[in-house]
Amino acid sequence: MALLALAASLAISCATILPRQYEYDEEVNLSLDGSATVYVNGSVPALVALRGIALDPSPTARFDRAVIRRFFTSDVTTVTRVSSSRRHNRRFVHIRLAVSDVRRLHEAAPFSWATYSLANQGGAFTYKQAVGPPAGKPVGDVGWRGNEMVAFRMHLPARILYHDAPSKAVERGNILVWEQTLADRLKGVPVKIEARMEAESILYSTITLFAAMAVVVLMLFAGIIWWVVRKGRSQGA
Repeated sequence: MALLALAASLAISCATILPRQYEYDEEVNLSLDGSATVYVNGSVPALVALRGIALDPSPTARFDRAVIRRFFTSDVTTVTRVSSSRRHNRRFVHIRLAVSDVRRLHEAAPFSWATYSLANQGGAFTYKQAVGPPAGKPVGDVGWRGNEMVAFRMHLPARILYHDAPSKAVERGNILVWEQTLADRLKGVPVKIEARMEAESILYSTITLFAAMAVVVLMLFAGIIWWVVRKGRSQGA
């Protein structure tokens, strides 16, 4: 019984520590000026079925980086990294993109299923995203069991004032997650995202705090040096 209890405890701990694995995952790492770094992680079958990329979903197919780069490159997106891995006998693709203006992200084919907005309203920034139906192709039997999940994640740069993420939780590093089953995503069940944040970034606040602390420390050292010099002159006199 003790061993069973220990095994259960370890399983729960591992589930808590290890990140959840998604069949398709988009993360927008946003800046307040509208620029962003976007990460896309997904299996080749999911990319074909959801976004219509011209790849062979077979697990033995050659990994073609050139096709992926062309598909994800646009006037508003620049591919900065492409890599791959394997899981559940499926190849997964990992892409990092630099985005000049998230409000124009829908102009890129891989993200044309969504609308994006970012506005400063009353001294706070509001971000909204609405994901519509997929525009993909049938992939046949690729080993999906029906419990696969997709996720849309936001990494926000400022303190969060409001969000409508179903979990109601803010993960480490100011990350919000909207999850959906792959089956619902294939059916086009909409995903609506909204978050409001302060108009000053956490990084700016941190730099300002450190700068203020540095000024205080310098003033303290200057005061100590002045006091030592003054005391030395008095003793000399």
